[in-house]
Amino acid sequence: MSETFQTTGAAVSDAELLDRATSAVRTAGSALRERFGDVVPYETRDELMRALAGNDDAALDILRPVLTELRPGAGWVEDELDGGALPDGEWWVVDPVEGNVNHLHALPEWAVTATLVRDNQPVLTVVHLPLTGETYTALRGGGAHLDGRPLRVSPTADLGLGLVATSQARPDEDEEVVRRVGSSITAMLFDALVVRTAVPATLHLVNVAAGRIDAFWQFAGARADLLPGALLVTEAGGRISDAGGRPWTPQSDSFLAAAPGVHTQAVTTLSR
Repeated sequence: MSETFQTTGAAVSDAELLDRATSAVRTAGSALRERFGDVVPYETRDELMRALAGNDDAALDILRPVLTELRPGAGWVEDELDGGALPDGEWWVVDPVEGNVNHLHALPEWAVTATLVRDNQPVLTVVHLPLTGETYTALRGGGAHLDGRPLRVSPTADLGLGLVATSQARPDEDEEVVRRVGSSITAMLFDALVVRTAVPATLHLVNVAAGRIDAFWQFAGARADLLPGALLVTEAGGRISDAGGRPWTPQSDSFLAAAPGVHTQAVTTLSR
């Protein structure tokens, strides 16, 4: 159900906010598509960070003014790698180039995302894939959609027949997380049909919401790469938890999104 809130002078529903945010995200995607092409060379970490920041800034120059005007009282999450709970109130959680390193390497797996979070609950999200033109949207209580078409998670009820995926949350993870990721992939290789491993997380999660992938898990993680997919999967009828089956929050140290028919089996596998 769409709620109504005051912006600059007029009451705007969450559904209207979603429409306007979607337009801004698509415009940012067009700007990034113009920057996409050859592999961007770099020889040092500083050069890599400057190249990543150049892409981020190209998108943020479009997104920040529009989203700020839509919700002038909302906070803004500056670092897409940040995790944990947010203070109460409204926040825009934006990843201007989800999969930025792929963009720099001329790989197609990248997106632009914007999510409005209210009291630590995502209420609307947009995920746009500029190279395919696909736009995934979700509104709390209003369902998940791909270019206006409703999404539903997979009906698969046997993990042994399932396609599952995981992702590296961030570079330079500590040793405990790295080892946990490795052991979980090994466990899933035994129990699932096929295991996919790639970044970014959001592109796996839109596939869970669309019924193309049966489960996705990740250890650690940031708000920007999990909140959009969490809302999309939930609104498409999927189940969200941590890897142990407990309710997921931004403070959790793991994340699992799955079709209901394989969720319990995935928890069992990841809890070994």
